[in-house]
Order: sequence, then structure tokens, then C-alpha cells
Amino acid sequence: MTNAIDIRSISRRFGRTTALDDVSFTVPQGSICGLLGRNGAGKTTIMSIIAGQDRPTSGSVEVLGHAPFEHGPTLENISYVRDNQRYPDDYRLRHVLRIAPHFAPHWSDEVAGSLLDTLRIPEKTAIKKFSRGQLSAVAIVLGLASRAPVTLLDEPYLGLDVTARGIFYDALLRDLDEHPRTVLLSTHLIEESENLLDRVVIIDRGKVVVESAYDESHRLAVQVSGVTEAVERFAATRTVLRTQRVGGLASVTVAGALDAVMRDDADHLGVQLAPASLSEIVAAYGANDAAPTESRTGVSA
Repeated sequence: MTNAIDIRSISRRFGRTTALDDVSFTVPQGSICGLLGRNGAGKTTIMSIIAGQDRPTSGSVEVLGHAPFEHGPTLENISYVRDNQRYPDDYRLRHVLRIAPHFAPHWSDEVAGSLLDTLRIPEKTAIKKFSRGQLSAVAIVLGLASRAPVTLLDEPYLGLDVTARGIFYDALLRDLDEHPRTVLLSTHLIEESENLLDRVVIIDRGKVVVESAYDESHRLAVQVSGVTEAVERFAATRTVLRTQRVGGLASVTVAGALDAVMRDDADHLGVQLAPASLSEIVAAYGANDAAPTESRTGVSA
């Protein structure tokens, strides 16, 4: 399968601060990839580089086979929806909708009109007076109506209520079914949006710690719970991502798939096992004090 996005060993430094450290991953054409991790992990920096708005200090990035920075034909095929998009003070919705198609060759008035109606975006109010949710609604209209072959959505629904988020999910899936494209989605609403994903990349402190097909994400880690002493004995020879204790009980997240060896050890020690959910895995890496190392096929610590 051809990769729409190919990132190879990119690093990005701002003075003495390293925002990205030897990051590599790919996003196959036509997939919906979740770019996950804590605030400050490096997700927005990665998206800015993919969108051609920044360049890596080292390494390379290709979008649709070309380096995006200052490459007009590639940039025309990228839509980057930021969570903090700024507009001129006197802009109203009509100004944005008049200008947007000039930067989006695949623009769909039909998609824009449908979303404007269902998301109930004010037409006469200056955009600078919009609420956070209304700004997110405008960003969603621009991102989906652009029908760009590569669409980057950076926390696209901050401030939206549950109904508006449902409208976004439905519109995204419906339009992708009719007009396939590649989507890279950064979000903290993992449980709510994970059913959209077919691929997952988790970033922690500027490094890739997980790159996996979504269908394999349930094999990335295991939740272990029980009496503290028994849980600690179970985890002693395994890679622990996160530990939580309440009184005499403990719960740990350990890397790896739930297998027969784990089940035998759990039966012997009297602890309970369950596959870790995707949100639990992201939280575990975000809480892990150990420096992460890259993994292209699953988890590592």
C-alpha cells in the first residue's frame, strides 16, 4: 500500500529545546490515523511539518511523494485544521467561505452547506466573537469541505457539545466513504473517536512509543489488578508502563499481549487481567517516568 505520509527520522529543535527526537512513522493512503499523546508531546509540531508550515531540523518528510515545504502542488492537496486558527478581526463566516475554495481545489459547496446547517454556525456575528465551540465548527467545515487528499485535524472539536461532535463523526465517515482520502487526527477524546481509526501513533516527549494498526491495539498492553504484593510480584519481570495504588490494592499497566504465560502467572498469584484499552495505553505512556524509545511495530519502553 502506498504511503500518503512518510516521516523518516525527523527531529525538531527550538534553541535548546528538543520538540521531536528521531521520529519515524508512515500513514498509508486512505487511512484514518490517530496521532495521540499528552499535551506537549510533539503532535502539533509534527502536523505543522507535514503541512509544510515548518521544517524539521534533521530527517525528512514526504507527503504524496514530495517534501511539502514550499512545494505548491503538494500544499494544494493538504488541509490543516488547527485548534487555534486565527482570522482577521472583521471576518464573518461569508468571508471565510468565499476565500477557502481558492486554497482548496477539491472544495465541496455541498459538504460546506450541509455542515453549516447542522452545526448552526452564526452568519452575522464577527468570527472574533465566536465561542470556542463555534470556532471549532468553522474549522470542521473547512477541513471536511476541502476534501483534500491529506487532511490534518488537530483537536478539531474543542468546545463542541456531544451532539456537534456526533455530527462531525457522521459527516467525516459519510464523506470519506464517497471521497476517500487520508486523515491524520490528533485528539484527547480517545474513547469517543477511536472507532474512526484504522491506525494509531502514540507520541511521548517527542518520540514515537507506539505505531500500530488499530485492530492490534488491544494487544499492546495488559491491565493487572489485585492485592498490591501479588501485583508487584506479577509485574517484577515485565515492562511496567503505569502503576496505581489505593490502600492495599494496586493496578498496573504492563506492555505486551495477554497470553497463556500471563494467564498462568495471574492464576497462581490471584490477580485479574484485562487487555488495556487504547485510552489506558495512552495514559500509561503519558504517566511513565522512564524515557521512551521508538517502536514501529508495537510497544516499547
